Amino acid sequence: MKQYKLRILHPNAVTRLRLQPVMHGLAGILFLMNGIGVYNSPSPNWSMAIFFILLGLASLAFPFFMKRFRNIQAANSLARTVQAFVSLTGCLYFLSHMQPLIGALLFLTGIASAYIGWAEYKIFQPCFVKIDMMGVLLPGTFSDKLIGWNQLNNVILRNDLLTIDFKNNKVLQLEVLDETGAVTTEEMNAFFRSRL
Repeated sequence: MKQYKLRILHPNAVTRLRLQPVMHGLAGILFLMNGIGVYNSPSPNWSMAIFFILLGLASLAFPFFMKRFRNIQAANSLARTVQAFVSLTGCLYFLSHMQPLIGALLFLTGIASAYIGWAEYKIFQPCFVKIDMMGVLLPGTFSDKLIGWNQLNNVILRNDLLTIDFKNNKVLQLEVLDETGAVTTEEMNAFFRSRL
């Protein structure tokens, strides 16, 4: 049974990369607001106020310095982990100071930051599209999706771009990261034509 496995750029990677600065910025603004909230309390805890303000400024500045890191994915994962951890522990701080609304919102923000960090981690992992007699197996955030040959009009690999044409007039183009070679590309395209 023939099976082809191509390493591709995750379909959601481009969208997530565009949203990364926005999400870090929102976390930074939230931490700045927490710092202001701690500062304006009846008995302010100066160390917590300064901590939240510094973390907020660091989160706001992170997208501008992110490209300077050698391993951007690890730096982004570390920043998301710190943001999630501080949100969840900040929730405990505000709950202990009788501010349940802020504590609940920080708890939700911590859970959301952890989920976003996990999703970005999954997207940055190498992913593969597998093509065999059953159809095309595409990667997803949670699980892979099998698309049968009966749902496809055409599948073609050309110039490191895998184009999948669906019968419902959708077209999906995926960037292939591995060099396939002219002979292998022709062999794969012949296999794709034989299955359609």
